[in-house]
Amino acid sequence: MKKLKFGIVGASGRMGQEIAKVIENTKGAEVFYPFDREDKWDSRKAAQVDVWIDFSSPEALKDVLKRASEHKTPVVCGTTGFSKKEKDLLEKYSKTFPVLWSSNMSLGVAVLNEALKSLAAISHFDFQIEEIHHNKKKDKPSGTAITLQENLKKAVQKDLPEPLAIRGGGVFGIHKVYSMSDEEVLVFEHNALNRTVFAKGAVQAATWLVKQKKPGLYQIRDVLFGKKA
Repeated sequence: MKKLKFGIVGASGRMGQEIAKVIENTKGAEVFYPFDREDKWDSRKAAQVDVWIDFSSPEALKDVLKRASEHKTPVVCGTTGFSKKEKDLLEKYSKTFPVLWSSNMSLGVAVLNEALKSLAAISHFDFQIEEIHHNKKKDKPSGTAITLQENLKKAVQKDLPEPLAIRGGGVFGIHKVYSMSDEEVLVFEHNALNRTVFAKGAVQAATWLVKQKKPGLYQIRDVLFGKKA
């Protein structure tokens, strides 16, 4: 049986190493091309990669997409902290080959984002998003909190206060969505217990993405619920 050949951008980073472990424990998959920015690019080897996973940095995005475009190789990107210009790059390259970007690769967070639609029924409540991450996380609020905020705003159709962003210790990620009235409080909460949750989500997304025949900018929600029309 032919193994799915994975390329990992940022292979020596914390997420890169975690992704490699998940791939090594996934039947029918192999880490074929682990790559870091300081490495010399091997186009011949890159041509054999079935799918790239990138958790490197916003600065590396342009090179990642440009190199993937040489062979129209699908890319799963979990990097956050993108500028509008960098998000436009994702849109541009996704017109020629499949690209999946998500601010959080956790399947649980994908379900949480879908669950926010139900809050339309109590749109008259007050809402607040709170997130906690480790003290080395640079973007504040996190990409996940921003995505939750965007989806919550769509659901309740009104302006919302900015997400509360807390940084400290080694917290992998806690996200809470508070819905509050004078009589009751409803809280949706997601806790990431380790980095493996993001690595497993990324590998599942990559396995799904290689089966997509059409170019497009996909999200982790599409893996679970199908792409929106």
